[in-house]
Amino acid sequence: MVTSAVIVLGGLGIIFGIGLAISSKIFHVDIDPKIEEIEEVLPGANCGACGYAGCAQYAEAVVKKNEEINLCAPGGEETIKHIAKIMGKKAGKQERKIALIKCQSGGNNNTIFKFKNQGIKSCQAAEDLDGGHNMCGFGCLGYNDCVAACPFNAIEVDENNMRIVDKEKCTGCGNCVEACPRDLIELIPISKKVNILCMSHDTGGVAKKSCGNETACIGCSLCEKKCPVDAISMENNLAVIDYSKCVVCGLCAEVCPTGAIEDQIQERPQPVIKKDDCIGCTICAKKCPVDAIAGEVKKLHEIDEETCIRCGICLEVCPKDAIVPKASENG
Repeated sequence: MVTSAVIVLGGLGIIFGIGLAISSKIFHVDIDPKIEEIEEVLPGANCGACGYAGCAQYAEAVVKKNEEINLCAPGGEETIKHIAKIMGKKAGKQERKIALIKCQSGGNNNTIFKFKNQGIKSCQAAEDLDGGHNMCGFGCLGYNDCVAACPFNAIEVDENNMRIVDKEKCTGCGNCVEACPRDLIELIPISKKVNILCMSHDTGGVAKKSCGNETACIGCSLCEKKCPVDAISMENNLAVIDYSKCVVCGLCAEVCPTGAIEDQIQERPQPVIKKDDCIGCTICAKKCPVDAIAGEVKKLHEIDEETCIRCGICLEVCPKDAIVPKASENG
């Protein structure tokens, strides 16, 4: 009996083994080595910022569907370069984006509440409950759904329950943007240091009264009128910046009467041209957004200080470093 059982089991094992071998040949799928190479250079965050469920799915889409190679926000430029090399494409330059929370309230002592929320401590739940418990219907609800959604711990909470974005940790994955039920978070280019920190569409008096620290945009349009490059427009009582036009001059922040516009740049020195270094290439004049620089080709250029808005673009583009802050003109 034992011998028969062994023979039978051995026979079945051989049959199943042959079957598995045949199946592996029939159902074998060749994996493009490029997929594995791309997956290796991706950060493995599986955050979904690229629009796919995870890094493996994105790698497959790049190879099989010719998907864009610059969709991995956490990976940044280095990852794009690696993928471009694997795929034999040109990487191109892409500025890193970070999350901007467009509200200055939502904390324990800077928010006016309509009632005390005894329900689920979630922004989405609070919003579903009679439109939220704070007076400003466009302000931060303060339950930190964005913090919970961030896979990189890039949003911190201070002692007043205010959310602070850590620019070094933020990868621009967009998870916090999706998590906010009031659309208060936007991904912006990291170079843009002037921002409107409000989403209120209420009229002036109402907006100011509803805001716990009275920093709401009141729709006065002073910023729109002051902007030298038409980068600000008014949309339903709210000032909105077009970052593709903004030159980060900060003039809008200067005229804002409520402090709804932040300017992260503390000082903007007057640029001047060093006479001995200018080669008259005209690049600065062409790039100046307000035509404050003039001069003939191969001759010394000059900056009209009355017209100049101190945006700093000329300092960045001068190929000879002939334009410097006024304080260091003779340095």
